[in-house]
Amino acid sequence: MAKRRKSPPASSTSDKAAAVKFTPRDKNTLGQIVNLADGVVVAADKRREPHLDVPARALSNVRYNKQKRFIEMGGAKNRRQLFNLSQAKSYMQSLLVASGSKRLINQGKTTSLRGLYYMLKHTIEGTKEETFDTQTESDSIIEDMEVTLNAMREELHLYAKNAGSMVGPITLTDSGDTIDCSRMGSGGYSIPSIVEPEIVRFEKCDAEFILHVEKDTVWRRFNEDKFWRSHRCILTHGGGQPPRGVRRLLYRLHNELKLPVYCLLDNDPWGYYIYSVLKQGSINLAYESKRMAIPDARFLGLRSIDSDRYQLSPSVRINLNEQDIKRAKQIANYPWFAGKKPWQKEIEQMLKNGFKLEVEALISKDISYVTETYVPERLTEKDWLD
Repeated sequence: MAKRRKSPPASSTSDKAAAVKFTPRDKNTLGQIVNLADGVVVAADKRREPHLDVPARALSNVRYNKQKRFIEMGGAKNRRQLFNLSQAKSYMQSLLVASGSKRLINQGKTTSLRGLYYMLKHTIEGTKEETFDTQTESDSIIEDMEVTLNAMREELHLYAKNAGSMVGPITLTDSGDTIDCSRMGSGGYSIPSIVEPEIVRFEKCDAEFILHVEKDTVWRRFNEDKFWRSHRCILTHGGGQPPRGVRRLLYRLHNELKLPVYCLLDNDPWGYYIYSVLKQGSINLAYESKRMAIPDARFLGLRSIDSDRYQLSPSVRINLNEQDIKRAKQIANYPWFAGKKPWQKEIEQMLKNGFKLEVEALISKDISYVTETYVPERLTEKDWLD
């Protein structure tokens, strides 16, 4: 009778962790998490109340840095205490997120925001209390931990769904796989949520600039017409408001490859806002502006004078509603727009017009008018807003 083969011993979690090769970013993030935990231990040893000081993610703690030309957070912090009845749950949730991120980094794995929510969700023993009632709770705590640990969500090994595409004369390596973005068909390269140098590395690039368009529908017209080939550019979109992965990739392409960024957006308050986020950063994510904002980005979108300049049919106009008017006035008062006469004139003209225009309105001239006439002319004449 043949001898039964012995199964190799199962690897322990610590064995798996030991096999993981940490990047410098991983080591730094782990160090921040360990320091956070050490603070809890030290407080307990000294019989003091454990607490966390979380930078305030509020409009009152956000300012525009004129020298750097982007939004950044101030120094205000909110103290989160374990023995404060109203703060105990959020304190516990904060430590749970930090612990979950440490586990992911140690295992060399990533998960989605929803994945972490389920990874940490459970009923607290001896109670009917849940650690997290909704994903909205855990998402908010993740943002708190980003600012507390000074680490991007991606450095905590967390990602969101892909929501953007890229095509053009650039070759890159994504998780070890070589991707030629000039041979990606009609869908293009799907921009991942995590685009850090350890994951996405630029290999070869023959592009001279980046054209970022607001919507997938417009991006498809440019891709189908091979605009990126005839004008030697990288063509991207973010599905409307660009997610962090798209913004971070644009930042890297601009700063590492020195490529100018032009934004083709709608002539409406939403298009203005998207440009503002790409250029100066968002108020909600002010703590990440230094790694996402592109102060030199230029607005190549439709203008308030284009209805007359290009003799567009009145039928393509969309009347402004009360919310549009209110939003436009708010944007006009943003510190980074308030001192720029061309932008003040642009917004005033849109309000005077009483209507807004989508990029797709140019289709009323010709299906490829935007790719063959509008954008080429604007680029040649350097007719953009800064």
